Amino acid sequence: MPGGRPRAFDPDVALDRALELFWRQGYEGTSLSDLTAAMGINKPSLYAAFGTKEQLFAKALDRYVSGPGAFAREALAAATVREVVERLIHGAVELTTGPRTPPGCLNVNTVHACGADAAPVRELALACRMAGEVALRRRLEQALDLPPGHDPATLARLVHTITDGIAVQAAAGRTRKEIREVADLALRALLPA
Repeated sequence: MPGGRPRAFDPDVALDRALELFWRQGYEGTSLSDLTAAMGINKPSLYAAFGTKEQLFAKALDRYVSGPGAFAREALAAATVREVVERLIHGAVELTTGPRTPPGCLNVNTVHACGADAAPVRELALACRMAGEVALRRRLEQALDLPPGHDPATLARLVHTITDGIAVQAAAGRTRKEIREVADLALRALLPA
C-alpha cells in the first residue's frame, strides 16, 4: 500500500482553475497565493501535484492546446485550404471572445506580457505557437488547392498574424461582432470564394 494520504482535491479541476487564472491574469500577474486560492489547495499540495509554478504553467498550456485551443488542430483536417483558414480564423474569434473564457489567447498574452524573469515561460509559449504555425505550413504544403501565388510558409505566418491580432483585439475589449467583421474581411481578401 503506497504511503501518504489520498489527495483531497481533483487534479483536473485544479488544473482547469489554474489555466483560467493564467489566461485571465497572465503568468507573471498570477501569484502562488492566487493559484492556491483558485485551485483550493495549499502550496505543498500544489508542488506535490504539479511541481513549480513554471511546471504548472506548462501543464496548463498543454491543457489549453488540447482543450479550448483544440479547434486549431481540428481545423487542419478540413478538406480545402479555404476551410482550414476559415476554421482557424473563426475559431480564434470564438475562443478569444467566448462568454465562458477570458478574453484573448493564453499563448499570445504570455508571449507579450512576460519579462526577463519569466523568459523560460515565454519561450515555452513561443514554441507552442511555432508548432501551430509549422503544422499549418505542412498542411498547406500538402494542399492541392493552394491558390497560385500563395507560398505555404508565408500564408501560415499570415494566418497566425491574423489570429494573433484577433487575440490582441479581444484582450483590448473589442466585441465579438467587431472582431468577426474584421475576420470575415480578412478571409475575403486573403482567399476570395
